[in-house]
Formats: sequence, C-alpha cells, structure tokens
Amino acid sequence: MSKSFILYFSCLFFAGFNQSGAKSPNVILMMADDLGYNDLSCYGSKRQKTPVLDKLAEEGLRLTSFYAGATVCTPSRMALLTGAYPPRVGWRGGVVGYGVKTFNGLAPKARTMGEVFKEAGYQTALIGKWHLGDTPELHPMGQGFDLTYFIDKSNNQTKKLWRGRELVADPFNNSRLTENFTNEAIKFIKANQEKPFFLYLPFSAPHFPAQAHPEWKGKSANGAYGDVVEELDGRIGEILKTLESTGLEEQTIVVFMSDNGIEPGQKKWGSGKPFRGLKWSSLEGGTRVPCIIRFPDVVPAGKVSGKLVTAIDLLPTLSHACGIALEKESKSVPKIDGLNLWESLTGKSDSHPRTSMLYWQGWAVPQAIRAGDWKLYLDNIKEIQGSNRGPVLIHLVKDPAEQNNLSEQYPDKVKDMKALAETLLKDIEENSIPLGGPPDPRKKSPKRGQWIP
Repeated sequence: MSKSFILYFSCLFFAGFNQSGAKSPNVILMMADDLGYNDLSCYGSKRQKTPVLDKLAEEGLRLTSFYAGATVCTPSRMALLTGAYPPRVGWRGGVVGYGVKTFNGLAPKARTMGEVFKEAGYQTALIGKWHLGDTPELHPMGQGFDLTYFIDKSNNQTKKLWRGRELVADPFNNSRLTENFTNEAIKFIKANQEKPFFLYLPFSAPHFPAQAHPEWKGKSANGAYGDVVEELDGRIGEILKTLESTGLEEQTIVVFMSDNGIEPGQKKWGSGKPFRGLKWSSLEGGTRVPCIIRFPDVVPAGKVSGKLVTAIDLLPTLSHACGIALEKESKSVPKIDGLNLWESLTGKSDSHPRTSMLYWQGWAVPQAIRAGDWKLYLDNIKEIQGSNRGPVLIHLVKDPAEQNNLSEQYPDKVKDMKALAETLLKDIEENSIPLGGPPDPRKKSPKRGQWIP
C-alpha cells in the first residue's frame, strides 16, 4: 500500500478532530440584519425584550466595542467570510442590486470561512441571506458550503428562496423567513450530531420590510420591528434548546452579531444609542453592533469586554479555536486583515492584538480610523462639526456621541493616526483582488477621504 494512499485515508479519518484526538468544536455564527447596538435588552433596549440573547450573554462574553465588517450588507458579509477589509475583494461601494451589479459579487477565488472549515473536515451550511452575487458562478455552494438554503439579496430586493440551486419559493412569505431559516438550521444540527459542523446563519430580520410572524404580531411594545426582533430572539432560543437536547451545547461555539447599524428608514423603531449614525454611515452607530460569544467552560461566563474586536477577526479567531491552522498570510486570497483574538477573549492572555481599525462609509470612502480609544475622521462629514476644515479627533470613551473635536489639543496623535491610516490604505490598494463576475467597464479606483493624500 502506497504512502500517499495511507496518508489520504488518514486525513479522512482524522478530519474534524483536534490534536488531542477530541472532536473539534462546532461553530454556529448567527447574524441579524440591520440590528442596532441598542436593540437588545442586554445592550440597554427598553423597547423590546430579548431574554434568550440576554441569557446567552450571561453565559458567555458580551462585547461593547465590536464592529461589523462594513456599514452595509454586501461588504459586511465579504469582510466576515474572508477576514479582509471589503476593498481587498474589490468592493467600491453599495450592495449587490444597488450600486453593485447582480452579476458581480464575492470572487470565487476568495477563500471564505466556509472553505476553511470544509477543508478541515467540517460539514458546512449557509442558511439565511447571501447577498454576495446572484449568478451560478457566485453561488454559495462554490464558496465552501455543503448545504445552502437562502435568499440571494435582502428581503426587499427579492422574493425568491433557494435550496441549493433549486428555487423552492417565489414569492416567499417574508413574515415566515425567520421561522423557515430556524427550522432548516435545527434540521442541519440534528443531522450532524456526530461530526463537527460550521453553520453560518445570517438571518434577514429585522431588515425592512419588518413584517411580524402571526404568532408574534403585536407582542412587543415597538410595533412590527419589535415583534420581528422578539421573534428572532425566540427562534434563537429554539436553536439553543436543540443544542441542549442533542448534547452539543458544551461542544459548540455560538456567536451572535449584526451586519451593520440601523437602516435609516427604521430609525423610528431601531436604536444605536448611545452612538450617533445609521447604516451607510462611518459614525459609530453605522458599524458598532452587538456581539455575544458563548463556549461553555472556555469563554468566561458573564463577562463584558470593551476590547476592540471586528468582524474580520472572527475568521482567524474561530479557526484557531477549532484547531485549524490558516495558511500563511502571504498565501491567502485575499490577504487577511483579521487577527486571532482567541487567547485574549478567553482570558488566557492580557495581550490584545487588535489595536486599530479603518472605517468606510457605504460608498467605500475611507472616512476614519480608530486607534485605542481614539477615532480620527479623515473626510468631510456633515454630522461631524469641523470636519470640513481638517481631520477631527474624537475620544470615544469620553465622547461616544462624537461631539468634541480634540485635534488641536493632540496634534501628534492626529499625525500618528493619519500616517497609520495612509499606510494601511496603501497596503490594501496594492494587495487586492477584483470582484467576481465581469469586470466593471467604469474601472472604479479606490476612493480616499478628503484629508488623505
């Protein structure tokens, strides 16, 4: 018997097991759509009740300085799945179906979280909203997902529901989508009890139009939006109960987050307090969102952390937690901007690698950088007084509403942060790939903020 033959079957046999021989952890990565920082009661909401997610936070880690991958849907998903800032994968503004043609999207050659886990022997599933391209070339089954059950754009942009490459509903019932995605997720979990799985579950709720499920209609004190959020909380409870009943609770890393801040049309009901700004905006409310991580006996329970964490960090962090060694950064496509934060988040290390991050608004203009507790605006933004005259420096801890410009008091900090932003942007511009699908004949160049040369 040849060595290669033995090696092949050894890899098959040990796939899904870590170095100690134990079954690798499962991962359930759940994402709400347009849920604001203040929309869960554990983040301060008084308008709707979310007891399931509150309990999840009590059993795990609640992050208060977590940032989605972008301020709008498509690039946020690109960032989450690839661990890269969205411009590295060719994003130049907008979302698929609005600013991005539906035949463009995440490039097939981009290595996704689905592919990373699948290559490590995991069963993988995408259940929910894709929004990374509509064509067969850009289908999620080509991006590392064994099972797919999804809508390909936002629930206001399409009425089609797909299972694999089969159309299963046209039109779908918008008020039943959360229920449908939950039922499919539970089936996937039950079918994969004996092997490690990675479940990416990007819900469409509470993205507009918010239409309450009949059993949840009128239950909240915040209209249909609140009903939809409370249903989402309850459905997540069904998933968590499934983990408990199958004996998988202690073997499963559960992450809950949102893809960006409140949709402007839903600002009457959604809330990003104490932060200003909405979806599409580089203000804090545009991308600072809830994030909860639970892994019993590994992630400390009942902790709240203000450490800087971003969606691009989840690929390297979760991979490490599951014993998956990512390829060296130089071989990754695209280059990974995310950092492995597992040791810090689990309390095993006082060192926290993430110290800075860049912000883009929804049309891909890089408008700000955060470094530590400081944020520097690098563009003229109507909501930020003085930004028409030069960079504006904000201390986020003391001034979460971003009202006070401290640039004159701290000119050296302005200089250092501006230089860091320029270095990061230069690297992104020099090391990026185009969108998947036909080249854009307009040949869009990367944009720059007004105060970045």
